[in-house]
Amino acid sequence: MPASFLLELMTAAEAAKAAETSFRHEAARQIAALEQDRAIAFRRLNLMQVIADAIGPAESEDVAVASAFAALRTRLGWDADSEARMEVFSHFGPVALAMFRDSSEGQSASIHAALADFEHWYSETRGSSFWALFDQQMPDTPIVDF
Repeated sequence: MPASFLLELMTAAEAAKAAETSFRHEAARQIAALEQDRAIAFRRLNLMQVIADAIGPAESEDVAVASAFAALRTRLGWDADSEARMEVFSHFGPVALAMFRDSSEGQSASIHAALADFEHWYSETRGSSFWALFDQQMPDTPIVDF
C-alpha cells in the first residue's frame, strides 16, 4: 500500500514540475513577444518624432519630404544612396506627405495608414521588419583623452 501511495505522490510531483516548466516557457515566450512589441513601439515613436521635427518648419510638400528623407537617412546612418535605399525613401514618401498634411488638416488616420502601408511593404519585400534596421549595434569608439 505505501508503495502505490508514494508512486501517486511521485506522479503528482512530476506533473507539477512539468506544469511549472511549461508555464515558465510560455511566460518567457510571452515576455519576449511583449518586449519586441515595446521596442518597435518606441522605435516607431522616436523615428516619427524625428520626422515630425524635421518637417515642422517646411513650407511645402517637396521641402517636407526632402527634410523627412534627410532625417531618415541620418537616423539610419545611411551616408550613401543605393537602389535599395532609394526604394525605401520612395515608399516612405507617403508617410512624410501624410505627416506634413496632418499639420494643417489634423487627420492622423492618414498618417497611421501610410505608416502601416510602408511597414507592410517593407516586410513583404525585405522579409523582415523595417524596425529591425534599428537593431544595428554601434561599434564601440575608443575614448581619447587629450
